[in-house]
Amino acid sequence: MSTEHHDHDINFDTSKMSAGQREALEITEAAREKEWTYKSFGSQLFMGIFDRDLIFPFPTQSLEEKKIGDEYIKKLKTYLEQNLDPEEVDRTRTIPQKIIDDFFTLGVFAMKVPKEYGGLGFSQVNYNRVMMMLASYCGGTAVMVSAHQSIGVPQPLKLFGTEAQKKKYFPWFTKDTISAFALTEPLVGSDPANMTTEAIPTEDGKSFIINGKKLWCTNGPIAKLLVVMAKTPPKYTNGKEKKQITAFIVERDTPGIKMEHRCEFMGLGGMQNALMSFTNVKVPRENILYGEGRGLKLALTTLNAGRMTLPAASVGLAKQCLSIARRFGKSRVQWGQPIGLHEEGRKKISYIASRTFAMEAMTMISSYFVDKGDVDIRMESAMTKLFASETAWKIIDQTMQLCGGRGYEKASSLKARGEHPYPVERMMRDARINTIIEGTSEILKLFLAREALDPHLKVAGDLLDKRSSLSKKCKALLRMLGFYIRWYPMLWWKTIQSFFSLSHGNFLSCHLRFIERKTQKLARSLFHSMMLYQARLEKKQVRLGHLIEVAVELFAMTASISYAHMLSKKNPADTSPRELADLFCRETRLSINDHFRALCCNSTKKANKIAKSILDGEMKWMEDGIIWIGDKE
Repeated sequence: MSTEHHDHDINFDTSKMSAGQREALEITEAAREKEWTYKSFGSQLFMGIFDRDLIFPFPTQSLEEKKIGDEYIKKLKTYLEQNLDPEEVDRTRTIPQKIIDDFFTLGVFAMKVPKEYGGLGFSQVNYNRVMMMLASYCGGTAVMVSAHQSIGVPQPLKLFGTEAQKKKYFPWFTKDTISAFALTEPLVGSDPANMTTEAIPTEDGKSFIINGKKLWCTNGPIAKLLVVMAKTPPKYTNGKEKKQITAFIVERDTPGIKMEHRCEFMGLGGMQNALMSFTNVKVPRENILYGEGRGLKLALTTLNAGRMTLPAASVGLAKQCLSIARRFGKSRVQWGQPIGLHEEGRKKISYIASRTFAMEAMTMISSYFVDKGDVDIRMESAMTKLFASETAWKIIDQTMQLCGGRGYEKASSLKARGEHPYPVERMMRDARINTIIEGTSEILKLFLAREALDPHLKVAGDLLDKRSSLSKKCKALLRMLGFYIRWYPMLWWKTIQSFFSLSHGNFLSCHLRFIERKTQKLARSLFHSMMLYQARLEKKQVRLGHLIEVAVELFAMTASISYAHMLSKKNPADTSPRELADLFCRETRLSINDHFRALCCNSTKKANKIAKSILDGEMKWMEDGIIWIGDKE
């Protein structure tokens, strides 16, 4: 849908919000990208448009580009197998310094640094192929590389740095520098409205003095450069104060920076993650990234491409699970045959394989989008991260169940008693964080919902906002009538047409017709929800969550079909890509239909009531018979 003729500001009904909620919304809205310069497959899904030309044909690397990736992956793979012990990293919580030094020699920390500054200048596709391989072997090491390169200094420096900043800092990453990103705070998380870390300009205006604390700063203990987000003095627009959040490049040896505590987690033993304090840290003004007050926008934009590393890591984990499931499922015999040949075993193995195929399809096509630069990937990257992280967790759970006690036992213990040291236990601990970091699944659903509603808010926002004047409401009503009187009937007409449409010339055309129909149903359902709940829709997180899941799964189906089509054209004799895509689509169709049913038939109201009763202490009797741990209330 085009909304370029509606350039007025989008208004929200904030009358029932607290001051803190209102301020957080205003800051976040100011930071988000408001225009859609390029097409977005995900955005169009919510408007009932199945733009298959964005996904078909599936893009492929040039022979030269693929050769670069192949040779580097082979070299790094050989090095890792000969020098890095993932179990030792997990046990000692330390990545040996020799490994880190050798990584600099191999260019690992400069994969995304442009060639003109001494880096490898890898494309997003090649970078993600490397991260897929690395994460399949050692999660802690993968996190160190990813946190440095995907959200640490290199990515925002590449996107927003001045030429002077690039010339100064990019060469550091080819020699001895690892970077970190400091946003989250102990008491407020990533809530921009309540950020307490401040950067106050000096009297001469040439520097800023930073004071505050940052929590969960990955690579913090070993980083020589950090991106630090801090409040700078507010600005005033029309007499109203607007908070400013600014990103600074901070050198680790600047006086006043201290690691207060190295955090320890369930998994990722080798991850260096800390609570960092900044006390009167003096940073020159020229170290501001992107501009004063643009820090949150920098963070959001950086994450669009940066969070693509996590799906790649999830695919690496899933491929390792598939390998373990194949080997163990074939060798472990129970009741006269391998457990992988029992129907329950077959179900688990086929689930792992088909979902891994879909994850790889989504990750690769989204990575190609990043490299092309002519697709708006803010929704695709969030969808891919959401799908890959959630699916990877289900895959490792299925792998654990297939392997039974040998999955739950540590690899070191298995090895000590002479069995194959499959690291399923370590992989499960490492994988759990994926649905939390770089945007929890819940936050990503809210982000996607906000972007999905954007075209409707541009048309009808003033009508839904109780603060709008009568004249604004009348204009919004006319806009609505002008747009929806054409758009809404067209959704039904397209649905009817899809039932009688001819084949797309694709061996999975029945699934493509399903995607077309459900795309239009998704758009109608979102519109119905908006009309039904109006300003209250933003509180209907479960309902919005079902709609988001539908869109994510439609994207996954489309990417899988396109990927299978490309692989089959390369090797027509191999039917396995078709079979994997077909199985994934068959099972995902059931899931999509379940999500639509849940919009009408659900227990959300009852669940909300029970949860409130529990929080109010009305069901504390359920806790009888245990020993309380932690605070008593």
